[in-house]
Amino acid sequence: MPPRAAEQGGPPTVLFVGNSFTFAHGTPVRSYRAETVTDLNGDGTGGVPALFKALVAQAGCDYEVSLETWPGVGLEFHVRQRVDAIARAWDYAVVQGYSTLDRARPGDPGALVRSARELAELLRARNPAVDVRLMATWSRADQTYLEGGRWHGQPIERMALDIRAGYDLAAAGSPAIRGVIPVGEAWNRAIRAGLADPDPYDGVAAGQVSLWTFDHYHASVHGCYLEALVVFGDVAGLDPRSLGGEERAAFELGLSAELAIALQDVAFEELAARKDRPAPRAFVPVAPSR
Repeated sequence: MPPRAAEQGGPPTVLFVGNSFTFAHGTPVRSYRAETVTDLNGDGTGGVPALFKALVAQAGCDYEVSLETWPGVGLEFHVRQRVDAIARAWDYAVVQGYSTLDRARPGDPGALVRSARELAELLRARNPAVDVRLMATWSRADQTYLEGGRWHGQPIERMALDIRAGYDLAAAGSPAIRGVIPVGEAWNRAIRAGLADPDPYDGVAAGQVSLWTFDHYHASVHGCYLEALVVFGDVAGLDPRSLGGEERAAFELGLSAELAIALQDVAFEELAARKDRPAPRAFVPVAPSR
């Protein structure tokens, strides 16, 4: 636990900053358990932050979770327009930028590198011990399979890897940024494992799920659940597999126990594959999920 929270005797505070990839556009996750988190914009959004809150609660962890999200923007928007909301002494920040790195120049990490450094410095000025983590997002099917897409004609995994490379550059730009949460690579892993269908434009194969929602751009409920599992495992340092088939959020969102377990396995495997962090720790859920 970072020093500020320990000194004050309260639970760690977690700020989520992002856009529709964090607030879960196009799915019921957007309003999921909104009352359990603080939406700093007052829009009544739960999103992936509320999913994270539900997961850590089942692990017996008490985090105060807040979010500041805005559709269609990169990190520079939050730094320039939302300082009054986010410039506080947070313990953790989970930060997500524009889905193509730069809206005007897809694939160019320059704006992300600059704005991530500015945001990290802003938060560090309020709490020198803040732990900032960048969340690298997934390949967009519309950017890969449709003509005119920046990654058109390349394997579906390629965009996520390029996004991750941009986030790695951004993470290297500030000592306050601890690292990168590999959400996009977890999506790649789910596709390689045959759990997730790689191309939503030709239908979803029997026995598989689509990680994209109807626009083939944002995450589906399944994609949001995997996203939250990876963030949970990274920030809390806990093994997503310990949640098991009785996990409450999956049940409430209509996921089968078998699918919940399969997505938990993918999240763990992606987190455990990293060389720079210990594998997430197992735990016993504190309450039955249903």
